[in-house]
Amino acid sequence: DLLYKDYNFDHKFTLSIPNSTGLGLVATGLKKDQLFVGDISTLYKSGNTTVDVKVDTYSNVSTKVTVNDILHSTKATLSFNIPDHKSGKLDVQYLHPHAAIDSSIGLNPSPLLELSAAIGSKDLCLGGEVGFNTTSASFTKYNAGVAFNKSDFSASLMLADKGQTLKASYIHYVDRPDGFTVAAEISHRFSSYENRFTIGSSQLIDPKTVLKTRFSDDGKAAFQCQRAWRPNSLVTLSAEYDSTKIFSSSTKFGLALSLKP
Repeated sequence: DLLYKDYNFDHKFTLSIPNSTGLGLVATGLKKDQLFVGDISTLYKSGNTTVDVKVDTYSNVSTKVTVNDILHSTKATLSFNIPDHKSGKLDVQYLHPHAAIDSSIGLNPSPLLELSAAIGSKDLCLGGEVGFNTTSASFTKYNAGVAFNKSDFSASLMLADKGQTLKASYIHYVDRPDGFTVAAEISHRFSSYENRFTIGSSQLIDPKTVLKTRFSDDGKAAFQCQRAWRPNSLVTLSAEYDSTKIFSSSTKFGLALSLKP
């Protein structure tokens, strides 16, 4: 999150209207250049069941039904899109204080199967995921990782892209009143022998304002300044500079406003 936070270079708005009866309404919009897209979603909660329905600019309707505690510590989610009749998917999740299993299956004649699992404690965690396409009888993904956490730092090592990429990341929480935090990630791709490196930082300017920076070896530098000007409401200013674009627009600026009652 510290290294790859969305820096909001487009015009974006969000309107949320909660309701004490369990029915809520959220409207979002995004303007990118001359194109405007948006959606309206409703969320209804009743007991251990949640129904989320979203309608976008192109009249696509996506529905998600979630039922908690069908069995002890188990959650099931049914999702589908209209008019895409092949989008149906069933997810089943099991949570334990020291383990978690998440599986999904596509509700169509040639489903895609996915399974992910993690086990560990607050200090050490091991996990992996695998995806299998029943049509081609081939694996779509298989990744694995290990993470080590302490009160002042966190480190992880992950094998991704079907074993083609090795990623190592480290984040350090400096014991300072401003909550200064630094992070770094390095990745190596075995097939092309390509190495990538990114560093970032986060710091409190005052109790309501946080400043984040990011620098990468591809010549990009970015920052984000976010201020909570009232409870649950944020204003965010962001910018990115790309040193590789000498003859074109090399700098991007963004302003985002989030309002919640």
